[in-house]
Amino acid sequence: MTLRVVQWATGGVGVAAIRAVLEHPDLELVGCWVHSEAKHGRDVGELIGGEPLGITATSSVEEILALDADAVVYAPLMPNADEVAALLRSGKNVVTPVGWVYPSDKQAAPLREAGIAGGATLHGTGIAPGGISEKFPLLFSVMSTGVTFVRAEEFSDLRTYDAPDVVRHVMGFGDTPDKALSGPMQKLLDGGFIQAVRMCVDAFGFKADPKIVARQEIAVATAPIDSPIGVIEPGQVAARKFHWEAVVGDQVVVRVTVNWLMGEENLAPAWDFGPEGQRYEMEVRGNPDFTVSIKGFQGEVGEDGPEPGVVATAAHCVNSIPAVCAAPPGVATYLDLPLFSAKAAPGLR
Repeated sequence: MTLRVVQWATGGVGVAAIRAVLEHPDLELVGCWVHSEAKHGRDVGELIGGEPLGITATSSVEEILALDADAVVYAPLMPNADEVAALLRSGKNVVTPVGWVYPSDKQAAPLREAGIAGGATLHGTGIAPGGISEKFPLLFSVMSTGVTFVRAEEFSDLRTYDAPDVVRHVMGFGDTPDKALSGPMQKLLDGGFIQAVRMCVDAFGFKADPKIVARQEIAVATAPIDSPIGVIEPGQVAARKFHWEAVVGDQVVVRVTVNWLMGEENLAPAWDFGPEGQRYEMEVRGNPDFTVSIKGFQGEVGEDGPEPGVVATAAHCVNSIPAVCAAPPGVATYLDLPLFSAKAAPGLR
């Protein structure tokens, strides 16, 4: 049975999600919510740079709530729990890359109630958090026993991230160190990555302190660096690291780290990605110890087209939809869903 899907927001992830829905054999795009009045009333195909689809984008929440649809890929820049609750109460399953990967009982309660009332399910997913940070370390860990430490780490060159307003005003690049350290980025990241660490702690059974330790580091430019926000001048923030750790006694048992650099040159401290370059990396220490390195989700400077990690985030959302629609109403994490996969390309099935 074909599932009817609505796309909520048409940023980078939203556009990639629309394209993914269009080529998925079990899904049909039936609606699209847009934030901008300039996009209201336009054909969705035009919004993604393609041929007309006969589906008109709307900025009306009421129109989306009234639409006959099975699922919504909810991908705004910032999550709004009231919007998600309304979608769930309207009977629409919600898959999202902006939160609820492993919510606490308090965070989940109102959304679980809304889902049960509407017979719908909420699922948080993505890439990091939402995949590399917890789902895949847990998956790979089945090939070890007696686990003592788990690490998930991102190494990304942000010169390929074409979202200058986010890079400057949210991520804090180009600011002074003091301003960046006191800015919103740590708090924005905490919600998702703390949930990722807690999922690992609970699944492995670590007797960890319930408080997750969050810390950050900054490197500044030592010479002018070209970036998506223009030239970053010496003394301005040009690299950031964020860490989240779970501790048993004085031993770190789970660590998730994000390394965001504007290239590897002209930084103080002199950070780099190491010989493997950009990647996602997962490590499990147990019997045996092993490390998994994944390349291909980060673009290279000068490449055209969307950032691969953005496309991967959208793909993870879209490929989740059938499993989420089949799940019991409420809130479903990775621990509640069966194994699912992508589908073959249209010409090969």
